[in-house]
Amino acid sequence: MSKFLIAGLGNIGEEYAFTRHNVGFLVADALAKSLQKDESSAAKLFRNDRLAMVNESKFKGKNLIIIKPTTYMNLSGKALNYWLQTEKIPLENLLVITDDLALPFGTLRLRKKGSDGGHNGLSDIITTLGTVDYARLRFGIGNEFSKGKQVDYVLGQWDEQEQKSLQELIDKCVSIAKSFISIGIERTMTDFNN
Repeated sequence: MSKFLIAGLGNIGEEYAFTRHNVGFLVADALAKSLQKDESSAAKLFRNDRLAMVNESKFKGKNLIIIKPTTYMNLSGKALNYWLQTEKIPLENLLVITDDLALPFGTLRLRKKGSDGGHNGLSDIITTLGTVDYARLRFGIGNEFSKGKQVDYVLGQWDEQEQKSLQELIDKCVSIAKSFISIGIERTMTDFNN
């Protein structure tokens, strides 16, 4: 039975919980919740394991390992590499979900490879895995900040306007992840990248 690793990137700790940089964690939570038979809370869905909070689920006959690395964003590669190796998951069955400053808020882009685009989490994954050939779902957070305020913006909370459409966008990310798992990246890119 094929196995997939879905990695939502973010930072651990309450102070980061609802920040733009943690959208990968929000999507991982929503995906895990959508695959549960009962109504348990997201907190109970993940167990604290080696280098990550981990959820094991099944979807369309495939085994999923959903992780939220506990290494902090800039060392995400360490957690991904560990879980890929431990679970013997091939690179083509990896999907990384992350925020992206270069995309306008609400833009969702699925790519099967690419540069880090200045994202420290993706940069560490590329360095650790030694390749740019892995699927990533980029969630546009926009770049509405003044000079020198990038860190404040990325680690800032969603504003009122963004919060209105946030859940709908997270749900769409869950649909994209499920499509990636069931029909593969090519068809999913065709269906979802607008």
